[in-house]
Amino acid sequence: MQFKPVPELPADRTLLATVRRALPATAGDVDDCCQRLVDETPLETREAAATWLTFLRALEIASEDPAGFRRRDAGSGTPDDHDREELGRAFRDRVYGAEPVLTVLERADGPRTVEEVVDAVGEQRRADGRTRPSRATEHRRERIERLLGWAVVFDLAERDGAGYRSTRASET
Repeated sequence: MQFKPVPELPADRTLLATVRRALPATAGDVDDCCQRLVDETPLETREAAATWLTFLRALEIASEDPAGFRRRDAGSGTPDDHDREELGRAFRDRVYGAEPVLTVLERADGPRTVEEVVDAVGEQRRADGRTRPSRATEHRRERIERLLGWAVVFDLAERDGAGYRSTRASET
């Protein structure tokens, strides 16, 4: 299963751990997880909190049970011991659009700007027969920019001047 919401990249990269820690350890301990995140983290709206909850599910560090949301602890070590490799794998596999963005970077012979990545992803979608009217071009650009930012957080990409490059060797 893939998840679509991708939160804005926070100025403080520790927000991921902060939001995760604000989740209850047991589902049902909190009546309103979105409100709890607004109350206990820098997130300002319920909409932002809902986006973060879904993103944490995608990263496999939160789960939604019938009784509500709960945080998932790392398989080993402390509850905040999720390593970048695990997060990067979950990001790539479970966040909608992450795989094509990362593939563009991995196949590139140098850094790519956001616009170049948007164009390459669009070309691939057209080649695969998955085209849609381009009414959401700015939304698509913003989403890809967020995906690139999170790819940097999870050490899947790095900023290189005005662009991004993969941290993995080309797989083509």
